[in-house]
Amino acid sequence: MTHAIGSRRWAIADGYIPSSSASDDPELASHESACILNTGDTPAKVEITLFFSDREPAGPYRLAVAARRTVHLRFNDLDDPERVPRETPYASLIESDMPIVVQQTRLDSRQPPHALLSTIAYCQE
Repeated sequence: MTHAIGSRRWAIADGYIPSSSASDDPELASHESACILNTGDTPAKVEITLFFSDREPAGPYRLAVAARRTVHLRFNDLDDPERVPRETPYASLIESDMPIVVQQTRLDSRQPPHALLSTIAYCQE
């Protein structure tokens, strides 16, 4: 048995997906991601809600993280219930029925010298 670590509520206050990239390589495409870790023995049901400065929230976006697994979720790939807008600042609330750990990563590759940002999200039980 594995001990579940983390929290059930996480927030990422800074979200942004650039609309362009300096490379056509999908691995180097500008993106925003959440790396979600589930160390427990039970699959985690995760919902993500996006918040904006000038409109109502979007979501929930739903996914599952299998027991003792990780998911590297690109916000660029989210399209249900709607596509995440490009060139638009947003924040995200990530809620789970099981304890998880969330880390944010952003790759901004609009210029050849790429910029990478990574931070642990804010958690609250």
